[in-house]
Amino acid sequence: MRATFASLALVCSAALAQGGSPERAAKTIEICSACHGQDGNAAVSSTPSLAAQPETFLVSQMILFREGLRQVPQMASVFAKTSEQDLLDLAAYFSKQPLKPNPGVRDAALYDKGAALSKRGSCGGCHLADYRGREQIPRLAGQREDYLASTMIAYRDNKRSGTDTTMAGILYGISDPEIRALAHYLAHQR
Repeated sequence: MRATFASLALVCSAALAQGGSPERAAKTIEICSACHGQDGNAAVSSTPSLAAQPETFLVSQMILFREGLRQVPQMASVFAKTSEQDLLDLAAYFSKQPLKPNPGVRDAALYDKGAALSKRGSCGGCHLADYRGREQIPRLAGQREDYLASTMIAYRDNKRSGTDTTMAGILYGISDPEIRALAHYLAHQR
């Protein structure tokens, strides 16, 4: 597994060095837009918004899908024959799209509970204080609340393959209601 991740890091680094073109992404963007939105702001339930995600994060996730290291059946077929350049172009495109969060009505009690949990878990240490993410670490601010909750539950329950195990450890022992509070708080960040 270490060798696989080491080779993934090399492929990702080499690919990013080539650079992507948001303009070239136009030819491949349609396959993504059905679920993630034309501008990367997902309107489909439990689907992540890709807009304003760090470019390195997007490239690494697409490589994980393509290589079968992250198991999401819908994504495996999409990336099975995608070239490095297409991955770079898509990442460049989505990383530059403005995020248009739609978190719904803020529940003050839930928000405050989520803020305390985020502080206790030091979420801002990796995802940055404003949760915008960086390099291979995703943006959490303004992400879909339903997606955040289901993803954190998957991490906690060790059902998210092909990713860093740090999140499983951080979320270990966190209850579903606490995860919902944390997701609510993060979804309402700008």
